[in-house]
Amino acid sequence: MDIKTIHANNGNEAIELCKKHPEISLVLMDVKMPEMNGYEATKQIKKILPELTIVAQTAYAMQGDNEKAIEAGCDDYISKPIKKKKLYKLLEKHLS
Repeated sequence: MDIKTIHANNGNEAIELCKKHPEISLVLMDVKMPEMNGYEATKQIKKILPELTIVAQTAYAMQGDNEKAIEAGCDDYISKPIKKKKLYKLLEKHLS
């Protein structure tokens, strides 16, 4: 799998990068970010690019986070620390 990554420092930057790079096929969206959290950034991105796959990720995994991510428009959820095997399965699922 050939993967190129682009890094955003906050939710606003994530939105702008998605607008600027229509070739993006999947976003790993951190839930906790400065300026705008991942849930709000996801909602904004999905308004512009509804078919873009967005996977929420958080180090603060609490019961109900998965449902909250899906309600915000995320397509999937992964908790940190991210295990390589689990990440590969997730990428396979959404990029195949």
